[in-house]
Amino acid sequence: MTRVDFYILSGKHNRLGFVSKMAEQIYRQRYKLHIHTTDPSMSGQIDNLLWTYRDISFVPHEQFQDAVPGAPVTISHQQEPPNHEILINLATDVPDFFSRFERVVEIIDTEDSQRRQGRVRYQYYRDRGYELTNHNID
Repeated sequence: MTRVDFYILSGKHNRLGFVSKMAEQIYRQRYKLHIHTTDPSMSGQIDNLLWTYRDISFVPHEQFQDAVPGAPVTISHQQEPPNHEILINLATDVPDFFSRFERVVEIIDTEDSQRRQGRVRYQYYRDRGYELTNHNID
């Protein structure tokens, strides 16, 4: 069954910056990652951040519509990726395909709407019996 991790950020953390850090860690552990976004604009932001996040790091990634088979990290706002192990969900709702992944990462920042939407997603997973773990990031 899919494991779901909620990362609750304090005010000193930037949500998209934290996504870049998580993507780098996941890539270095050799897992296949898909980052699910809300729209083309956010997909573009994540794409740019993964290129510029740190001077000394590189996370090979592609927007899903341009991805070659086997790309270790893909980004999309609408398409379901094949053969990935970890999903970072940045969308406001739970994607229909989440249960195909071994692990789902939900990142919640201090913005009120983010917290409300995060609570709804938490309840969705909990009501369906998924293993949930909270990580408070200070």
